Amino acid sequence: MLSQVIPKSEILARENLNWLFILRNFMLAAESVLIVITVYGLNINLPQEQLWLAILSISAVNLYTWMRLQTDDPVTELELFSQLCIDVLAITSLLYMTGGASNPITWVFLVPLIITAIILPQSYAWYMVIMTTTMYTLLVGYNIPLPSIEPHVIKSDLVSPVTMHQLHSLQDKHYFNLHIFGMWFGFVFSAGIVAFFVVELAKTLRERERRLAEARENNLRNERIVALGTLAASAAHDMGTPLGTMAILTHELLQENPEHRNPVLYERLQIMQQQITRCKEALSMMSLSGGKMRAESGQMMPVINYIDSIINQWRAHNPSTKLNLIINPNNLVNAKIVAEQTLTHAILNILNNAAEVSSVKLGIDFQAEWDQQVLTLKIRDHGPGIPENILDSIGQHPVNSDKQGLGVGLFLTCSTIKRLNGTINFEPVSPNGTSVNIELPLLITEDLPNE
Repeated sequence: MLSQVIPKSEILARENLNWLFILRNFMLAAESVLIVITVYGLNINLPQEQLWLAILSISAVNLYTWMRLQTDDPVTELELFSQLCIDVLAITSLLYMTGGASNPITWVFLVPLIITAIILPQSYAWYMVIMTTTMYTLLVGYNIPLPSIEPHVIKSDLVSPVTMHQLHSLQDKHYFNLHIFGMWFGFVFSAGIVAFFVVELAKTLRERERRLAEARENNLRNERIVALGTLAASAAHDMGTPLGTMAILTHELLQENPEHRNPVLYERLQIMQQQITRCKEALSMMSLSGGKMRAESGQMMPVINYIDSIINQWRAHNPSTKLNLIINPNNLVNAKIVAEQTLTHAILNILNNAAEVSSVKLGIDFQAEWDQQVLTLKIRDHGPGIPENILDSIGQHPVNSDKQGLGVGLFLTCSTIKRLNGTINFEPVSPNGTSVNIELPLLITEDLPNE
């Protein structure tokens, strides 16, 4: 069974939800440490039961998020925004019980706002601005004060005014130091958040932009391929009648000039007839497809049988070219491939190009090896090699270089292989020649029968 393909946008949304899960875990740990330090280290009396109940509630939400990530249901933008809103409410509840707006770590409201601005559309960012501002404003008037750090809380008629003034000064200094510590801790914590989580989220965003750019490039290439296909269909229709006329005339000339009369002319006419037949077969193949995308109906074949069929087809039109066939003897894997017609033509086109630039004596090398996942083909010619000025342009667009046999055919070949999630690259070989390396994914099957 082939695995189900998940859209890239869904993968990115799930990654963002996973980052929220990780960030919430980090914040839960930091809040727990702060409570312990404040209560047992600074001896500040906080409503511990309510605080731990709030942290337990946030942990329950995070447990649900973890279970949610184990499912295959799509993650939506609204779900991400809802998760961030829950975080804002949790932050509000914790700050309400620890001094409200006077708490030096109220900057934590910026964290869900920053994340919303990065991973969600602009409209959600403005909604988050409204929500965080509203919560912050409510905390100004409604909160449970921090009793241990409120200034001027000592009241006694037994203390002299001078002593009272000194106590107030010490208490103000203590309050100021705690507030400075809270601001310092807030800066360090926010700097860590920006340096790690926000950077990772931005990296995810850049990855999405890169994939969108690749999709746009693929669409442009597909549009060019469609345009070339339309021109090819029109050319095939226009060439049908001239080829038919040439075939009739060649047949008549062969009858009028038998081999015993003019052997040289007879041999040349035979070559011409073979080439005309080859052109007619190619046009017939295009006509048979008839817009039905014959390539999509390719049959599953064992890899070894598919390679044999390609070699046999190529030898039928190139009987005089030497072919050095190398197949890894360790290939005992009975893998299968979809024998698409377009893929067959792509490989044949590379073999034809290699044969045209190689000498008859040296020929071309064809090496094949595969495992359960990938088929690797290496086709090497012994020609002059590909010029460096067009080496990087091959496969991106048609190359105008008739001497090397690189043009529309090779552009369509590269596009076909990439469409099948394969890779193709051209590597110069010393002292001369070029190696075309192709990797094609194979079908993932179980318990393939021997054929």
